[in-house]
Amino acid sequence: METQNKNSKNPAVKKNNPFIEDVSSINGLIKAFYEVVSGEAGEKRQWERDEFIHNPKAIYTYLSNESGDLKQVTLSLKDFHKETDNMVLETAFYENEINREVKIFGNIAHVWSTYETRLEKNGKVERRGVNSIQLFYSNEKWEIISLTFDRETQNNKIPQTFNPK
Repeated sequence: METQNKNSKNPAVKKNNPFIEDVSSINGLIKAFYEVVSGEAGEKRQWERDEFIHNPKAIYTYLSNESGDLKQVTLSLKDFHKETDNMVLETAFYENEINREVKIFGNIAHVWSTYETRLEKNGKVERRGVNSIQLFYSNEKWEIISLTFDRETQNNKIPQTFNPK
């Protein structure tokens, strides 16, 4: 099943690397994925750690409906960091996973991760959604190669299969 905690021969994933546990398993990777983006307003996010869990060519995609037209928005990891930095300057942001489904074949994995967002630590849930995360296992590490997410709305409820049991 999941490739877990392998000893690394890759110099990029040395045992003394502070982020080694993040990429040694899918559980570690998803845990880090949510931790790096969460924090208080104005707090610097853990972008060095985030870069380590992503492939250098990773992309983020979401659907925008701001102008009444549904459009796909695709960002590089660097652009995603810039957008997030702008958002969290004045707003706390805490995101946590509430359900996960993982499918693995060989060196690829697909993670469906249902999340909740809070705008203050331990505050009320402001929104929910689903992350579709594609992973690749190479050079003794799991890494994110792409991510697509969609938020729950009145007309787009999270299906029971993605809700916590």
